Formats: sequence, C-alpha cells, structure tokens
Amino acid sequence: MTDAQRLEAEGDVAADFLEELLDIADLDGDIDMDVDGDRAAVSIVGGNLEHLVGADGVVLEALQELTRLAVYREVGDRSRLMLDIGGHRERRRVELVEVARVAIEQVTEGAPSVALEPMSPFERKVVHDAVAEAGLTSESEGVDRQRHVVVLPAS
Repeated sequence: MTDAQRLEAEGDVAADFLEELLDIADLDGDIDMDVDGDRAAVSIVGGNLEHLVGADGVVLEALQELTRLAVYREVGDRSRLMLDIGGHRERRRVELVEVARVAIEQVTEGAPSVALEPMSPFERKVVHDAVAEAGLTSESEGVDRQRHVVVLPAS
C-alpha cells in the first residue's frame, strides 16, 4: 500500500467514525476528506457546529484524538490525521500567523526572545512553520497545558 493509499484509508475510517458520531448525536454536517502533505485531513462542515469546537478548540482536540484512536483500531498504525470543524483550524491558522509575525518583528528589532501564550500542538506547529519561513528559530518550552513557543533570532 502506498503512502497516499494509506492516508486515503485513514480518511475513510475517520469519515465513517465521524458520520456515526454525528448520527448518534443527531447533528447535521458533511464530511470532507483530503490528503494534506503527509497526513489525512478530515473536515466537518455545515450546520451549527461551534459546540463541537468548544472553548479554545478543546472539544475539537478531544474529537481529533478519538478519531485518531478509531483509525488506529482499524488500520493498526498511529495516525497523524488532522480534524477541522466548521473551518475553526483555518481561522485559527490565520490568527496564529499574525501572532508569529508580531513576535518575529519584535525579535528582528532586537528582542532577545519572545515567549508566546500556551498552545496546542497544532497551534505550535503553525507558529514554528511561520518562524522558520521568516528565517528565525523557535523552540517549544513548558509541559502539558503550559507548553508554548519561544521565538529566537536565527542561530
């Protein structure tokens, strides 16, 4: 099985799991599947889905982990599947790129480092990518819910 086929299979399993979940909860929503680089990407769109995102995306993160477990159960491999609900992750990505831009600007103007607020793994990756693209360095520090990104000058 090629990598693309494996990712498509993960997306199919995730979509089936999420469709069942929506049916059980009697919620409306359509499932979109895609392959985004080296991971399956599944989105639930339509309807009023904000309660599936939760405050600061905590419900979304939990649903993503449950979906990854469902994929693991069926496929036998740990999945890096990304779940989005109602476009929340894409909106958050835009916000985080702006947060990173401000931190990058502060560092390039002479700040020795800029520590950002605690973030989820998804959020930290977005910031790390934006910082790397700007030619600077970043590190994750802290543990659990206090894990955050520190932006540093280029090494």
